[in-house]
Amino acid sequence: MEPEVSVKDVLTTSYVGVSESDSVRGAVELMRAERAGSVLVVRGSSAIGIMTEWDVLGVVEDGADPSSVTVGSVMSSPVISIPPDHSLTDAADVMARDEIRNLVVEDGDGIVGVLTQRDVITAAGSFTGATTIDEAELRTMATPESGAVQAETNGGTEYTTQSICEVCGSLADSLWERNGQLVCTDCRSV
Repeated sequence: MEPEVSVKDVLTTSYVGVSESDSVRGAVELMRAERAGSVLVVRGSSAIGIMTEWDVLGVVEDGADPSSVTVGSVMSSPVISIPPDHSLTDAADVMARDEIRNLVVEDGDGIVGVLTQRDVITAAGSFTGATTIDEAELRTMATPESGAVQAETNGGTEYTTQSICEVCGSLADSLWERNGQLVCTDCRSV
């Protein structure tokens, strides 16, 4: 049996930090330069918010000028954080429950790093027991008699158990079978 992996074992220790008074355009330029999907909004050694690419899409959708919109006006706050000694399973549960893709990792001294959905997926793929199972195996493993969550379909190809999209890697409540892969709603039409 493998030991439980902790958040500190897989977190990303470098992160992009901005101020709440920075412009969205400036933050996006940093995100692109650092190839980051989010920026932490920091005040001193504390994270007070996070701005993700989804927040930026909201600015675009509203037709606002990203140069005149501040990060503080679009960031998600307060941030959801987790201590570095928590298990990766606990972190993944928090991400799934709160429907987020980034967790700030903090200890008593401040920010330790960021745990991204990609970090969780990468770590999960490195487990010795990680494997792909087909629909028939999933149904046999998850039965009411075994006490496991029943995997059900709604007419054949949509699964209601939460899992990871095989195309984009995001956590999803519902996956659809397309071309032999289980995909999320966003990737289903691609």
